[in-house]
Amino acid sequence: MKKTSIALLVLIAAAIVILISYTGDLTTYETIASAKEKPGKFVNLIAKINHDFPMEYDAVKNPNYLSFVAVDSLGNNIKVVYHNNKPTDMEKSERLVLKGKVQNDHFECKDILMKCPSKYKDAPNKQVVSSTL
Repeated sequence: MKKTSIALLVLIAAAIVILISYTGDLTTYETIASAKEKPGKFVNLIAKINHDFPMEYDAVKNPNYLSFVAVDSLGNNIKVVYHNNKPTDMEKSERLVLKGKVQNDHFECKDILMKCPSKYKDAPNKQVVSSTL
């Protein structure tokens, strides 16, 4: 075999190894109901804070404990426990991506990603004025 053929085969093999290594990182999002069916398995939930229930956070008593109730788009609720500092402006977030696993009766969250409201959204009462030059 030529050296170029061997080098090409090595590059193809390396590309296959890289693609296989990334398939483990593919993220799927679960509903609360499907996450409850997989207790102990690491999942990603998309949810909002359910403001009908109180949020438990006391920065003086324990700054690394946050608990709240999350609700998904299907209306399912679950208590979320997060052992870290409360993210800034979490209450204003439109949606949360919660990474963790269901344990017993709650979701043990390892990481919280927030989708904040966009400042570029049009106001519902805003009138568009066009001008002619």
